Amino acid sequence: MSGIDWSILLLTLGFIVGYGVWKTRTVTTAHEYIKGDEKTPWWAIGLSVMATQASAITFLSTPGQAYFSGMGFVQFYFGLPLAIVIICLVFIPLYKKLKVYTAYEFLESRFDRKTRVLTAILFLIQRGLATGITIYAPSIVLSVVLGWPLIWLNICVGVLVIIYTVSGGTKAVTVTQKQQMAVIFAGMLAAFFIIYTSLPNEITLSKAFNLAKLNDKINLINTSFDFKNRYTIWTGLIGGTFLMLSYFGTDQSQVQRYLSSKSVQESQLGLLFNALLKVPMQFFILFVGVMVFIFYQFNEAPLSFNPEAEKAMMNSTESSTYLTLKKEKRDLELSKQTIYATFSETDIDKNVTDFKDQIYSINSKLKANRELSIALIDKVAPNVESNDKDYVFIHFILHHLPKGLIGLLLAVILSAAMSSTASELNALATTTIIDLYQPNVTKPKQGVELINLSKLATLIWGIIAIIIACIAPLFDNLIQLVNIIGSIFYGNILGIFLLAFFFKKVTSNAVFIAALITQAVIVGIYFGDYLPFLWLNAIGCILVILLAVILNFFKTSKIEKT
Repeated sequence: MSGIDWSILLLTLGFIVGYGVWKTRTVTTAHEYIKGDEKTPWWAIGLSVMATQASAITFLSTPGQAYFSGMGFVQFYFGLPLAIVIICLVFIPLYKKLKVYTAYEFLESRFDRKTRVLTAILFLIQRGLATGITIYAPSIVLSVVLGWPLIWLNICVGVLVIIYTVSGGTKAVTVTQKQQMAVIFAGMLAAFFIIYTSLPNEITLSKAFNLAKLNDKINLINTSFDFKNRYTIWTGLIGGTFLMLSYFGTDQSQVQRYLSSKSVQESQLGLLFNALLKVPMQFFILFVGVMVFIFYQFNEAPLSFNPEAEKAMMNSTESSTYLTLKKEKRDLELSKQTIYATFSETDIDKNVTDFKDQIYSINSKLKANRELSIALIDKVAPNVESNDKDYVFIHFILHHLPKGLIGLLLAVILSAAMSSTASELNALATTTIIDLYQPNVTKPKQGVELINLSKLATLIWGIIAIIIACIAPLFDNLIQLVNIIGSIFYGNILGIFLLAFFFKKVTSNAVFIAALITQAVIVGIYFGDYLPFLWLNAIGCILVILLAVILNFFKTSKIEKT
């Protein structure tokens, strides 16, 4: 990286940390530290909610997902608007009426303390793991690409977040996320502009779109009923709705964002603002990945975007085989360029069937070539990550962006990591203190003592997250990994809340036992690989409700008989 890139990166990150500490220097009450000053306007709520969800994983993994698999991943978010409407009508008015600090406080008043504690623990487990992955995601990729030590990157990202989150609590998270979202939007728009202007002159935006479509990258809607297919309109509308209901309605990292608003209406407007922007934002990020694919249709792409894999192969006894695969890939890509050159934009529409058949044939050979290269990497260097989806966008940034923009895009990735991690640490600490510590001690902390205890909890969770980041494995795709972790727990948690909202006669013991059984079943379904992970949200929610109702029925019948 050049000096200007380093300057932009360090100045951006330094400003965010410094601004967060400075703006929250006057936080003196426990209420303000944990809940914010409750003066946050709706648009800031919307940006904060969006920044919490849009981690570095979004900007590293999503373009790579689109590069290889197309834009079908956007269906994952189709349930978001429906979920937000339900949350605005049911969840927010209740939370604001009860004046709770956490979502789980409500469960004790409806059921009992053990149900509140169980649900809080389920949240702490899944969010604690996800926070570690949120730190790990940019660190593993940047460490490989830039040659920086992974452990030190994990520590660096974690410490930067800990500094201002410990300093100012919820208010620090909210005030810094506005700057972080500004950096993110500016960086992604700049990346799109550079990609487009780097294409050959004859490739207009509409022609690029047509080429992407003919390469099966604009596959927005999949109506298949194949339960093994992770991304269909059904998994998005059904599984996605349950996931988003649980995430935005019961996950403290999100609930804490809109509890800091001035009123019910401000919270509702903030969430609706997020719902209106989130799907278009994800569409745009995926489309950036598709544009990177189009860029590499006219520029040579590596056989593996992971530089460690390339290095390992070139230093192995199988280097000649790997070079043969690279040459074969290059020849196939040149063949595609020749075909592209023979068709004008008008011809694409007239000869779409013939054109697509030719492209399909070459893409099938490219797919086989990729599978052979992955198998070869796994054979020769089993400790090196052969799945390179998460390296696509960072490879483009470092090799094809001009000086200055490299630093800005790296700032985007690290800002996203910091914004989501800060929200998560803040929520983990709040839940630990409010739901686990305060109700179970004889003398709950107040005032300065409560602030100091919350700061200590934030620091401890920050250290735990860094440790998780240092031992985390790289799964098939990082953005999928975070959603998998959530899906294992979210359905169960959502079901508990729906029982509290709508099933007034169900008792606490029935809910508690049903939740334990449901969690065991969901873990078994996931590790048995019976269904795509998105369905776990719906199954977990429905199962805990059914079990609780059945258990409650038998208990009631038994009491009546006696």
